[in-house]
Amino acid sequence: MSLETADSPLVELKNVYKYHYSKELETAAINGIDLRIQSGEFVAIMGPSGSGKSTLLNLIGMIDRPSRGHYFFQGQLTNQLVKKELAILRKNNIGFVFQSFNLIDELTAAENVELPLIYLRIPASQRKKRVQQALAELEMSHRMNHYPQQLSGGQQQRIAIARTIVTEPSLILADEPTGNLDSEHGKIVMDKLAYFHQRGATIIMVTHSSRDAARAQRTIELFDGTTIIPEADFLAS
Repeated sequence: MSLETADSPLVELKNVYKYHYSKELETAAINGIDLRIQSGEFVAIMGPSGSGKSTLLNLIGMIDRPSRGHYFFQGQLTNQLVKKELAILRKNNIGFVFQSFNLIDELTAAENVELPLIYLRIPASQRKKRVQQALAELEMSHRMNHYPQQLSGGQQQRIAIARTIVTEPSLILADEPTGNLDSEHGKIVMDKLAYFHQRGATIIMVTHSSRDAARAQRTIELFDGTTIIPEADFLAS
């Protein structure tokens, strides 16, 4: 089912719930969220621990599925897609930046950046050019042959961002991208995300940092798995 039009949001959740189950308990991690994010937006998601931020990001990234409700990506209803179809849609459109970097220690910086291009079956000649370009944009060309353990935390996060943008995703999902960094390296990472947003990328970022959230165009507040409507928006509706 596809409802894509020129005005379709890139991401749309309609009355979405996500339940987690234990032996005797059902918990709603996401509790009836309605959300629309347009192509080209930079959105921050904030809220206390346990409010559902990472769960929401996993749903948007199609790592997880809604228990109830509907999720549209580029106007396409994703609920009915099988795992293989979701994987193809995800790898062709979405890039992830994690707090923990998730680099492979046995691979050099360049090889880590190249990895998603191999999965996409990009020819070797094109891979080399795109890896070099991505590293240059993150000012990491001089570290391309270094291994992750030879890099600082800020440098590792820049390599992780290079690995993300090398596939030219339409959507970047960032989960606490500065959470493991000091303020100086955190600012560098946020500057890079802002740069890629200016170039047209859509960015959805989970953060605890009000300073980082201020770099976004708007902030979505979560509490107990649902969105908090800002008073100004409530009065305007």
